Amino acid sequence: MDEGLVIKNTGSWYQVEDAKSHQTILCKLKGAFRLKEGATTNPVAVGDRVDYQTEPDGTGVIAKIYPRKNYIIRRSSNLSRQAHVIAANLDQAFLLVTLDFPQTRLEFVDRFLVTAEAYNVPMSIILNKNDLYTEAYAPALADFLHTYALAGYPVYRVSARTGEGIDTLRELLQGRITLFSGNSGVGKSTLIHAVDPTLNPRSGEISAVHNRGKHTTTFSEMFPLVEGGYIIDTPGIKGFGLVDLKKEEVGRYFPEIFRYAPDCQYYNCTHTHEPGCAVQQAVAEGEIGRSRYVSYLKVLDDEDSKYRKGDF
Repeated sequence: MDEGLVIKNTGSWYQVEDAKSHQTILCKLKGAFRLKEGATTNPVAVGDRVDYQTEPDGTGVIAKIYPRKNYIIRRSSNLSRQAHVIAANLDQAFLLVTLDFPQTRLEFVDRFLVTAEAYNVPMSIILNKNDLYTEAYAPALADFLHTYALAGYPVYRVSARTGEGIDTLRELLQGRITLFSGNSGVGKSTLIHAVDPTLNPRSGEISAVHNRGKHTTTFSEMFPLVEGGYIIDTPGIKGFGLVDLKKEEVGRYFPEIFRYAPDCQYYNCTHTHEPGCAVQQAVAEGEIGRSRYVSYLKVLDDEDSKYRKGDF
């Protein structure tokens, strides 16, 4: 039995990098694991540490999946009951967003951040295409930066076209396993190539009609960086359905709400209607971004998922 790292998922096959030789072997999943799929579309995810056994034909069979330190998981849509693990065992995740060309919805950003908080993934926001934001975008840009500064998330302004912020990203990536995610069209593939020119994930055009990116990456894939570390490139994500959040826990995953919650008059305050709510007061005083609070309320209104944390 050999140990390896799952670097690509292509449906029923997994590319596994051997821990000793660093050679890649194509593996299938042992039948016992397939029977357990149920709650997720993929029992094995990119970033998983596994044991595999080599078959006579040169392929492998994954026989063991090591416990994950963290992961990013989502429902494919709010109507779906099945979840998908995007990647596992991450040192950090970068969520690429754009104010326009195309516009990233703040609700999407917040749902991704909530999941990262719930599963212990350190997060940074990468504001891409910064060269396109003219003076007309100044109010929206200032509001975005202020909102997420209040929430405690670092925001890095970058441009693959001009090179702005690229050196900073290289330093942040060095020696770490980093997930790159975001909507289609935000420039993930182009930015990855700018960070490490030896990497050239496929990039898609922007549809002029809908101002949205065309999907190019079908499956998540891990790429080694020249200066050390790995990038996990993911397919462009349109929506982000949350998994297994209990209503009474949601506030914990909004850091700024969690920070003010102890000052509420009632210990079980939902921050929606109760008198003496420190969170609502902080929103009114501009200490918590209003868009973040709206996202919090929308998460509370979500139908409870039948899945619970730890089932994956």
